[in-house]
Amino acid sequence: MNSSSSSNQHSAPPVALSIAGSDCSAGAGIQADLKTFQRLGVHGLSALTSVVSETPLEVREIEATALPLLQSQIQILLESYPVTAVKTGLLPSRACIVAVCEILKDLDIPIVVDPVMVASSGSALMQNDAAMAIADRLIPLTTLVTPNMPEASVLLDREIRSERDLEPAAKEIAEKFNTSCLVKGGHLPGTDDRLDVLWHDGAAYRFQHPDAHIGSGIHGTGCALSSAITAGIAHGQSVETAVENGIKTVQELITGSYQWTHNDRSVRCLGW
Repeated sequence: MNSSSSSNQHSAPPVALSIAGSDCSAGAGIQADLKTFQRLGVHGLSALTSVVSETPLEVREIEATALPLLQSQIQILLESYPVTAVKTGLLPSRACIVAVCEILKDLDIPIVVDPVMVASSGSALMQNDAAMAIADRLIPLTTLVTPNMPEASVLLDREIRSERDLEPAAKEIAEKFNTSCLVKGGHLPGTDDRLDVLWHDGAAYRFQHPDAHIGSGIHGTGCALSSAITAGIAHGQSVETAVENGIKTVQELITGSYQWTHNDRSVRCLGW
């Protein structure tokens, strides 16, 4: 190799793998993960668990990837790239979760789990028995789990409804599954603020930020947050730093979002 070609080489970025569903509207799922990884200087790999016919307004159909093909995607990527962090998103069935866990259980790599159970539109995204497999098999393997309040309610089998519930819920999930937990609080009643609470290494971290007031017709914020956190961890950041920076990134994506109106439907996309 001559000196000219050598000088034109760039150092390789860290590599992160997303195991999640494909969103045809490109606002959530694998598409959101890859856009977020790219924004944060991480080379993103993807293993598709399913193909979803959806927009921010509705979910019409979900077709799961054949399990041998799903496992083949994950295995070939782990064999070929120096993956430094993994995240999971939509895993639509118990069988899918078990198939993924068969591979992840042998890895010594940080794993971030977004326990995707319900879309922003309110549509269910996984079979009923899959939630139990998420809890029993996947979360105990993770470095961090990022449930919203309804998902935290499922994991704890009790309602998580208010600001005062967030820290106890994050602590209980973290201790129950021997992991770290970020409970996403969403909009707090009676305020213009949002609150997320992380329980990590025996301590609580509270992240309060203003509501962006963007209205309805947007999705993918949970995907973007978990992938932004994964990107931070891939760069070598601590969990608490990766969470703080991830929340800031999503706030920027929300405030930079844009909107289309077509056939009397208004949809909005995060501003990558």
